[in-house]
Amino acid sequence: MGNDVMNPPRAIVSGASIAGLSAAHWLRRTGWEVTVLERAPGFRDGGQNVDVRGVAREVLDRMGLVDVVKALNTTETAAVLVDGRGSVTAELPSDGPDGATAELEILRGDFARALLDHLPAGVEIVYGDTITDTVEGGDSVTVTTASGRVLRADLLVIAEGVRSATRDRLFDGLVDRRALGITMVFGTIPRTPGDDDRWRWYSTVGGRQVHLRPDNHGTTRAILSYPLDEDLASLDRDQALARVRARYADAGWESARVLDGFDASEDVYVDHLTQIRMPVWHQGRVCVVGDAAWCVTPIGGGGASLALTGGYVLAASLSAHSSPEEALAAYESWMRHLVDAVQKLPPGVVRAAYPRTRLGLALRTLAVRCLTSPLLAPLTSRLTRVAAADRPLPPLA
Repeated sequence: MGNDVMNPPRAIVSGASIAGLSAAHWLRRTGWEVTVLERAPGFRDGGQNVDVRGVAREVLDRMGLVDVVKALNTTETAAVLVDGRGSVTAELPSDGPDGATAELEILRGDFARALLDHLPAGVEIVYGDTITDTVEGGDSVTVTTASGRVLRADLLVIAEGVRSATRDRLFDGLVDRRALGITMVFGTIPRTPGDDDRWRWYSTVGGRQVHLRPDNHGTTRAILSYPLDEDLASLDRDQALARVRARYADAGWESARVLDGFDASEDVYVDHLTQIRMPVWHQGRVCVVGDAAWCVTPIGGGGASLALTGGYVLAASLSAHSSPEEALAAYESWMRHLVDAVQKLPPGVVRAAYPRTRLGLALRTLAVRCLTSPLLAPLTSRLTRVAAADRPLPPLA
């Protein structure tokens, strides 16, 4: 969409996390007027580890933010599997920038803050408001917000995350939600002298996992993850944590510490892992980006990298095409292959990751030892290389 200096195109971006902020950054860099709407009353700090991998490293470099992200590194240096005594049973490959612990490993909140703090001048951000109605009128889209704002724009970018209400309204019938049958509970707990600079990953019977990861804020990021078909996210915090505590009553290792820490934590988040798949990511002058379009879940990995890249590719495509339809089709065409490669989980990967019996645990431990042996480690390390594009990024016109 060519830019008229006197009448620059205007975009509304709904959602102020990684995908939305990336889109706002690059749209503004290519001459758009940009308003970002965020339903939260203020910037949302917190969150667990994300990383910048594959082609997203080039996007970050073009933003001039590689050194900024490196300075905000979580301090994690390796990823190990441990047994009930905390003894290491295997170490995951960590060679190169895209190992199990990436070179550009950062907390979600720190990453979003870095993007926010380095937005080009002129991006308007409105907190505490959300879209309630949308009307398309040929050459424009008009949105009404909960506060009564009426905003007209040339493009609406939906970057609201996996449970996007705006996406569901506008793409009714096109959203395929694929629950993976896994519940994850995330939270920040106090650091103890026994914690170190490694991601420690413990598994026990019943498919239950406990993860402890260092951060750069003097605390520890913890995750409890296990097979469950019920969506605990629909329960209130106390009810959800009571269910999780019952499930982990005899799990061992650091599970009791994590549960006690969650009771006192202010940022506990419960997620029922669900992939989002859509046959199209645009219609008219509306498009979706990030988890709202293609949530890959932590099992697929690379969600932050895809979100960052999606914002760039969207703006680049719009800068190169005068027709909105052609531009959005080009954005989708470039991103689709990258996303599909992450979403297509190997058959049986979920069951293999969450063995439920002692025999299953023993077999998985044996398999991991083989895969991380000197002979196979180079091959295994390829599994963490997500968001690797087989073609150059589209240029900014």
